[in-house]
Amino acid sequence: MKIALAADHGGYQHKEFLKKYLMEKGYSVEDFGSYTEDAVDYPDVVYPCVKSVVNKENDCAILICGTGVGVSITANKVEGIRCALVSDLFTAKATREHNDTNALALGGRVISKEFMLEIVDLWLETPFSNEERHINRIHKITHIEKLELK
Repeated sequence: MKIALAADHGGYQHKEFLKKYLMEKGYSVEDFGSYTEDAVDYPDVVYPCVKSVVNKENDCAILICGTGVGVSITANKVEGIRCALVSDLFTAKATREHNDTNALALGGRVISKEFMLEIVDLWLETPFSNEERHINRIHKITHIEKLELK
């Protein structure tokens, strides 16, 4: 699995910790920045990161800023991205099973690095349910997305 990572300065430390962890687990990781703790505008790193998922260059994206809110809003502006802001295990599992999310947003100032790893592991390991009711909901989301692009 190929994972795209992006973080602003508020998520930089978490991203670096996560990148090392994922690589040790054998995942392929593409880092879209930031590369220091200097201030950076999260849309500048999030957009190319999630576009790599839409373009099938990476399988999914994990995005981190101080709260996770800014990166999730930015990601969800991109057609084809279903990004969930997660800070608990129930949501990590449900968002994959029910929403087939392809991007995960996390708050570097909200959750610990260690708990982040638990969330990420559960999110990556949980498959989409493929239940008809969930498929129908995703189709409705995609329909709305298409209407808004006109």
